[in-house]
Amino acid sequence: MNSPSTNPSDDRPRSSQSSSAGPANEPEVVQIGGVDLKLAHPYVAAGEWIGQNELLMQLLACWLTVDESDIPLTPRLIGSPGVGKTQLAIAAAKRQGLPLYIYQCTADTRPEDLLVTPVLSRGGEIAYHASPLVTAMIKGGVCVLDEGNRMNEKSWASLAPLFDSRRYVESIVAGITIQASPDFRAAVTMNQDESTFEIPDYILSRLQPTLQVGFPNKQDEMAILQYHLPFAEPEMLALTVDFLQRSHELKLDFSPRDGINLLRFAIKRMKQDPNHPIAHDVAWQEALEKCLGDDAVDLETMAERRKRTLGGDAVPLGLADLFFDADDPLHPDREDEDDEDLI
Repeated sequence: MNSPSTNPSDDRPRSSQSSSAGPANEPEVVQIGGVDLKLAHPYVAAGEWIGQNELLMQLLACWLTVDESDIPLTPRLIGSPGVGKTQLAIAAAKRQGLPLYIYQCTADTRPEDLLVTPVLSRGGEIAYHASPLVTAMIKGGVCVLDEGNRMNEKSWASLAPLFDSRRYVESIVAGITIQASPDFRAAVTMNQDESTFEIPDYILSRLQPTLQVGFPNKQDEMAILQYHLPFAEPEMLALTVDFLQRSHELKLDFSPRDGINLLRFAIKRMKQDPNHPIAHDVAWQEALEKCLGDDAVDLETMAERRKRTLGGDAVPLGLADLFFDADDPLHPDREDEDDEDLI
């Protein structure tokens, strides 16, 4: 484990660190600045990334250092919910051979939640628990700040020195400064939806570059579904992939995650009663409606409705449009066919 250190000649607070490990199910404890910190457990999961290999290579390039004076970048992974942004970071961490820690950001995340949280123990003493982010800093691992644009500015401000050349955080609660290991890497995922905060520019300038995670092509989408649902029948897989690809063409936000959940429910319904199994198409249609809503049954109508809602092909209105329909003969701006023939 890399021990954080400080240069005596600089103005950063010095820290000392020692570690002790208990039983396998007990958290590891390290000491920084005379304060014992209980570390979080790493996240362990399969790290497969299917398709869009260029994205994986771009993320790995962000984490490279080309000189002793160089520092890694902290990129933003942006895309619709369910396209695999977190899975991309998991795969990159696995490729790097580094322990992975994930912090789920929310609207009520506080700075102490991100850094060090005091917990009252049974003996009445205060124990300090390091967050997944701080644990990754200490252990030299990867931290994914998941859905980072759901977090408020006050919490982001506590991370400003971490994501520039200083690479440290200050815990007001524990009264210590924690320096990041040289092996520490991070990425921030962000959903493209309206239920998010506006991230201040001074934070965005630290979260570079922006990597756009798009929808997979047909072959990759089939491979993704087969990887997650190896027990699904080819007919069900084909129905789901065709649906997803059509939704991508129509600029709708149905993702591989939606397809996986849809298929899981359909398969469970078919297996629910072996004596009277539901037909493939009936089970799939039911799963489509229950998982994605009634509107998903007719993608073209759904896309047209959304387009009108967003004003995709709206025509600027004049004063007369407030009182007359476009095809009303009394509309002063209406061009009659007879008038066109005279021109």
